[in-house]
Amino acid sequence: MFETLVELLQTQGARFRVLEHPAEGRSDLVARIRGTEPGQGAKAMLCKSRDAADAQLYLAVLPGDRKLDFKRLAQAVGVRKATLATPEQAQAATGCVMGAVPPFSLTPAIRLVVDPDLVERFGEIAFNAGRLDRSIVLDSADYVRIARPALHRLSGEGLD
Repeated sequence: MFETLVELLQTQGARFRVLEHPAEGRSDLVARIRGTEPGQGAKAMLCKSRDAADAQLYLAVLPGDRKLDFKRLAQAVGVRKATLATPEQAQAATGCVMGAVPPFSLTPAIRLVVDPDLVERFGEIAFNAGRLDRSIVLDSADYVRIARPALHRLSGEGLD
């Protein structure tokens, strides 16, 4: 996944940099290691509908200092209720362990939904790039241009 992302960003002319660091899964701690604000961190959470007939997966991406509001996600994607995918489902669908899932969907099986607050608060976003020991810091406008996410408010007012 890491190599795929770097190649995608290079071929699309994105402004980004790669950071190598100790493996860390917590948003606040990895932000400190990266030298970025916690809100710049793109928290990518693989979710699914609780409706049995809906097999669609949703990658909800929000600022690292915010909490996902599952009601807002469900409204954004048009399902009755949404929940987190299991760690096993996330690994099977993305090839990444929880915490290392990047904020990109590289398959039509996963619909990408991003909280606009992530890309509007800062000029750059930061995320684990398929590995817990590698991060990418990417220009926010380039992220939106390349990832082409649906933009919907996904976080509640409170911080984690």
